[in-house]
Amino acid sequence: MKQRVINAFFEGQSINAYTSLGAHPRFEQISGVRFALYAPAAQSVQVIGSFNDWNGEGHFMDKVDDRGIWSVFVPNAKEGDMYKYRIVQTDGTSVDKMDPYAFYNELRPNTASIVVNLDYQWSDDEWMKTRNRCFHKPLNIYEVHLGAWKHINDEAVNYRSIASELVSYVKEMKYTHVEFMPLNEYPFDGSWGYQISGYFSVTSRYGTLQDLKYLINELHKNGIGVIFDFVPVHFVMDNYALRSFDGTHLYEYQNNYDAFSEWGTANFDLHKEEVRSFLMSAAAYLIKELHGDGLRMDAISNVIYWQGNKNRGVNEGALTFIKRMNYLLHLNFPEVMLIAEDSSDYPGVTKPVHDNGLGFDYKWDLGWMNDTLSYLKMDPIFRQHNHNKINFSMAYFYGENFILPFSHDESVHGKATIVDKMWGTYEQKFAQARMLYTYMYTHPGKKLNFMGNEIGHLREFDEDEQMDWFLLEYPMHDSFKRFMRDLNTIYTNESALYKDDFDYNYFEWIDADNANENLFSFIRKGEEETIIVVLNMSPNTYHGHQFGVLEEGVYNEILNSEKDIYSGVNIVNEKTIVAQEGFVDYKPYYITIDVAPFAGIIMKHINKNHKNRYFE
Repeated sequence: MKQRVINAFFEGQSINAYTSLGAHPRFEQISGVRFALYAPAAQSVQVIGSFNDWNGEGHFMDKVDDRGIWSVFVPNAKEGDMYKYRIVQTDGTSVDKMDPYAFYNELRPNTASIVVNLDYQWSDDEWMKTRNRCFHKPLNIYEVHLGAWKHINDEAVNYRSIASELVSYVKEMKYTHVEFMPLNEYPFDGSWGYQISGYFSVTSRYGTLQDLKYLINELHKNGIGVIFDFVPVHFVMDNYALRSFDGTHLYEYQNNYDAFSEWGTANFDLHKEEVRSFLMSAAAYLIKELHGDGLRMDAISNVIYWQGNKNRGVNEGALTFIKRMNYLLHLNFPEVMLIAEDSSDYPGVTKPVHDNGLGFDYKWDLGWMNDTLSYLKMDPIFRQHNHNKINFSMAYFYGENFILPFSHDESVHGKATIVDKMWGTYEQKFAQARMLYTYMYTHPGKKLNFMGNEIGHLREFDEDEQMDWFLLEYPMHDSFKRFMRDLNTIYTNESALYKDDFDYNYFEWIDADNANENLFSFIRKGEEETIIVVLNMSPNTYHGHQFGVLEEGVYNEILNSEKDIYSGVNIVNEKTIVAQEGFVDYKPYYITIDVAPFAGIIMKHINKNHKNRYFE
């Protein structure tokens, strides 16, 4: 064991504790496996497994560090062997526990850990050398629950068998990254992976650790990034896992009021140095050993505030942990993005730690998501009285680095899917959904979309069922997929839509206050082109409507959500629009266009002297 790593573990400074703790095959003179465990209050620990007929006699672990590290070398144990730790806890009770640092575990409902070798022949060097945090690049994330994306021959997927199809689809749809809902081991399918038992163990539902590495390798070879969902707040209550591990509250808070969460799980005590090292190492493991390009961290408001309750105050110990983890991850993996799923208004979430921020790169803009969907659920008659639900987002947007999310959370628990949330008839729902996504992909901020949204899914997410791919047999859904592909293509190709998301100089409203007509219009500025966006959130048609622009010259409509190929009414602007001189919307020029009901329109102006005009 590496004493330097163990010392850092107890100091709460380790991001590689898994290199010393857990089960590690050895192939020197005598082959076997070195087992190491942290259990300070245990009276004794045995390794039991398939190599000793599940009888630990003779394989008692030695306490090699007075602070609570136990270790033993088991000759002839090998990769593929199953094992558990038989712990005599502080009160004399004997329990069999999985290895907290196991790299693989049995398929539920079985609970044994399995010895594996971490070695893998990666071939993604080109990707790994050039990946970055995408601040000035398009970031278009496709959120996937792997088991419910698509079944192969009516059977649940395997990491390896799904690779070709997933890569092909993501490339076709022009997503830049895949975000996997948690792939750590977990016992209850209905938790979707958010109630974790094995923080270093990939779930065996979809194959082996090597199979997952193959999938990630294939994504990288095709220019697609991988983001892992990571859960640093809470863990499963099952007795075989972390809870009351050595008879004490080793991982959870000491008092029950703080130890148990609203999800029926146990809360990590983020004040403990050893717990901090455990979680920081688990995060680093996903990045280093699985070549993760980013971590989306769940329920950060429950890190910031005690139980996520602002009235209880800031959890200073948990904030110390999150700042330290983000600092160390950025220090060691500067090209990897860290993303907060945070519903609070706590300031500085995406500011660097040295500026007294939490050190995340991005934060989900859940306020934008809630306001926008709330607005579009309304009968348009009432929208004029709620106009600020749309224009409010830009009042706070530059306070953080935001990702605009339509995640799995918006397609479960009776909330209805994105399309089904829209007001009106079947046709009107799809028209507004196309306009909604035009708004999303032209609004500053990076993008995240949950699987199924892109084909107009009407059934809520079910972890046991694959996506309703048969919907693509219906013209409305097939054309919606085509629209999303075309919109994604425009987003990833037009630098004005992504390069300077977080610089207020590159966005300007044309008219943010046209409540009577439910119209919104704005400019996205680029150094070589200008993008004009018009959004009609009413069922009315506006012929010959004038919109102010900053520059003379010609404007071409590059996307109209109401084009017939998208199942729209085909009120479009096919001809080049020439800007006229005249003071409209406080701008020196204006364009005149037709706007269909619920239309989302993107106009492009080629502009050689753009930078001088805007920023002199």
